[in-house]
Amino acid sequence: MAARQLKSFTREEVEKHNTEGDLWIIIDARVYDLTRFKDLHPGGKSVLLEGDVAGQDATEMFYSLHRNEVLHKPQYQRLMIGQLEGEESTIYDRIVGRISTIPYGEPTWLSKGYHSPYYTEGHRKFHKAVRTFFDEFVFEDAQAREEDGKRPSQNVIDKMAEKNMHAMRMGPGKHLEGRILMDGIVKPEEFDYFHELIITQEFVRCGNRGYGDGLLGGKVIGLPPVLNFGNPDLQARVVPDILAGKKFICLAISEAHAGSDVFGLQTNAKKTEDGKHWIVNGTKKWITNGTFADYFTVGCKTEDGFTVMLIERGEGIETKPIKTSYSPTAGTAFITFDNVKVPIENTLGPEGGGIFVILSNFNHERWVMCCASVRGQRAIVEECMKWITQRKAFGGKPLHQLAVIRSKMASMIARAESLQAWLENVTYQMNHMNYQIQADKLAGQIAFLKSYSTQCAQDTARDAVQIFGGRGVTKTGMGKFIEHYHRTIPFDAILGGTEDVLADLGVRQAMRHMPKNVRL
Repeated sequence: MAARQLKSFTREEVEKHNTEGDLWIIIDARVYDLTRFKDLHPGGKSVLLEGDVAGQDATEMFYSLHRNEVLHKPQYQRLMIGQLEGEESTIYDRIVGRISTIPYGEPTWLSKGYHSPYYTEGHRKFHKAVRTFFDEFVFEDAQAREEDGKRPSQNVIDKMAEKNMHAMRMGPGKHLEGRILMDGIVKPEEFDYFHELIITQEFVRCGNRGYGDGLLGGKVIGLPPVLNFGNPDLQARVVPDILAGKKFICLAISEAHAGSDVFGLQTNAKKTEDGKHWIVNGTKKWITNGTFADYFTVGCKTEDGFTVMLIERGEGIETKPIKTSYSPTAGTAFITFDNVKVPIENTLGPEGGGIFVILSNFNHERWVMCCASVRGQRAIVEECMKWITQRKAFGGKPLHQLAVIRSKMASMIARAESLQAWLENVTYQMNHMNYQIQADKLAGQIAFLKSYSTQCAQDTARDAVQIFGGRGVTKTGMGKFIEHYHRTIPFDAILGGTEDVLADLGVRQAMRHMPKNVRL
């Protein structure tokens, strides 16, 4: 469709249209006729008639009240009748694939003029492709699904499968062999944890916590036990459809009486007399993606202790959505297993060895959460940097002229930068350690990083609400991402192990390596 031709007006011409019956305004060099719209204006027509904007340039006033995205809505696009002669629109919010120019809006490795010992030119090309993909195909779906509560659209999941993104989210490994990753930008044998970090952090830029979990967050934590401990026949039957986005899987460990206490699980599995099946009974709670999962990676009490098995949705399984403080698009579920019959071949790892199966996944799960937490905080820094520049108060001064605001920004920036540096160091170590060494050297580091990240995130959420004021607790408008972040951030402090539990784990891991012959 041909681009819309806009008529040119001088500022003097616009100034003549300044009455209730003939009302024009200028926003960012564009001319809008609000004559018929004034009675529909959400803030009332008095704002337009008495606010000294009729026939004038209202750019500054508009951006003190509205996000730029408002102007892109069809109902407001129709109000645009022309542009100022010799002037061009310069203000933007989102440009597909663009690197932010807001100070501290990006990690330094993406910022112009900075360098990094970790990222190669290949990582940069990969990042550009991933960001463009998310901006083009994921962002708008994230906003819509967060609003209506439905699970992420299947067409988005399918497009991700075309790029083999579902497989890449599982990290480096044999599951990538023979696959074409992001149209061949990176070879399977070259794919490392920094590539995965890039994907995870780009997810977060959508700004919607529930959607991020709903976009197969359950797969990231539910599939690794199958990849690492499932028998070849089970893997061949299950894994391809999951990585293709045709089937969905979740990790079902937590229970009403056992959250972080894995050893306190009550769901039980008993063998049939012929030893060919398990009979599973019990419940699971707070299970991400559980409402739409086809497969459940389940931890059960057995005669030998604790065993993990893959259960396929079928007779005896009921899932109910749990209402949480974020969108139901995450598919958070309460699951009931009532005499569910599971083939013995679906056992993941040795019978009674389930704790090792689960613990083997915790480091990667928590690291992924750290990647997301760190990027989420940086997104809030960027929102706040924009706001304190365009919002004027206390005598018409920008908020950034207030020392108390600068102090809050300083703390937010320091947290984001320090966390990114720690995360990148841990990621570098992961690239140079096999799993056994990671379990020994990094379990404590990742536990500390995850605990500290979520503590910092809650501090940043609180500071951001103070900076945005009432807008920071309003679900729409200028502070919508701040409100969403503040409302949903407690999830990060709980999932994958609560802050206190992980902090204690970090200290206990350190004590294991304390030399016995050292004294003050």
